[in-house]
Amino acid sequence: MSIPACANAVTTPSRSEIAQEIARQLSARGPGKSICPSEVARALADDWRGLMDEVRAAAGEMMRDGRLRVTQGDADVDPEEASGPIRLRLPQDGRRP
Repeated sequence: MSIPACANAVTTPSRSEIAQEIARQLSARGPGKSICPSEVARALADDWRGLMDEVRAAAGEMMRDGRLRVTQGDADVDPEEASGPIRLRLPQDGRRP
């Protein structure tokens, strides 16, 4: 008995699903706390490294909408242009993503 090809297919989460996971993790972490984009990718895919660009892109959209701060050290950065580690956090006004 063979397994249908679609049974082995890996689906990539949509930007909306990624944004929802970012929001879920930030809400769970609490005010003043941050998350690493890799935590989001790991929660959504076994092959999480392949999802990192999409997580950064979703974070960029959320940042431009004012729903997220993206930082590197103490500086706010654009996640799609920053190189190296970044952190995702709620805006200082406490607005929810």
